[in-house]
Amino acid sequence: MIEFGVGGAFPDDAARQAHLSRNLGALQAAAAELCVAAPTIEPADILAAKLPGQSTRSG
Repeated sequence: MIEFGVGGAFPDDAARQAHLSRNLGALQAAAAELCVAAPTIEPADILAAKLPGQSTRSG
């Protein structure tokens, strides 16, 4: 079994939900043709972030 994930970045949960509601039908149609089983959609939150040039040391 092969597993993979697709990520997206949204400013808040409302934007994430709006994106899913607009695109869920297309995902399900493609999945029926391409996948053996229906995909699961599992939201994940960012636990930490580091911007380019940002130091990890304090002080």
